[in-house]
Amino acid sequence: MLRPKRLSMSNFPFAAVLFDLDGTLVDSNLDLAPAVNHALALEGREPVALADVRKFIGGGAALMLERALQATGPAVSEERFAELNESLMAHYIAHIADNTVTFPGVVEALEALLARGCKLAMCTNKAEEPARALLDALDLTRYFTSIHGGDTLGRERAKPAPDMLLAAARDCGGGRAAMIGDSTFDVRAAKNAAMPALVFAGGYPDVPLNEIGADAMFAHYDELVGVLAGL
Repeated sequence: MLRPKRLSMSNFPFAAVLFDLDGTLVDSNLDLAPAVNHALALEGREPVALADVRKFIGGGAALMLERALQATGPAVSEERFAELNESLMAHYIAHIADNTVTFPGVVEALEALLARGCKLAMCTNKAEEPARALLDALDLTRYFTSIHGGDTLGRERAKPAPDMLLAAARDCGGGRAAMIGDSTFDVRAAKNAAMPALVFAGGYPDVPLNEIGADAMFAHYDELVGVLAGL
């Protein structure tokens, strides 16, 4: 449960807080892993364990599939990869919130930030359509002023490029912004956008946490408002 903070809207240091989705706000591995294994089965490959898929998440579905294919056999043609990725996404969207849940304390933290006058934005490398579908399914869409997926501005402008972070901050009206994520994609994008980067330690990091390069880290969402206030 969040403890009351002695902070008014006027002295909270951020006007906007930007969030990654998978591994940051939501634990989605239980729905992503079956989609990955569905694609692998179409290629006649053995399924990968849940813990291994967790390591593949980050950077979008295509990169997740690429990592899974590399771990289970030889490379496939570009045409076959496109077919498998399409099948993965169709399976995933059909089961997008069967088992996915928010991490403990997420909703309370979002509400606490809104109460301090912050605008909130979503900046995920997940494609915009499934990102919106997942947020809708979990009743999270209402918290966000702006939602950017990895394809919203074009894949070449996805994280670690700063573009979606800068666009989302503009959508929120400008002012000082911070990025909350769980991987180097988020940290590098924040640094490229000249924003502080905070990392949720319970997510899906792509490198050891002590190498991730964040400005701050938190282990539970009841810590987030206080950590932001201290930056």
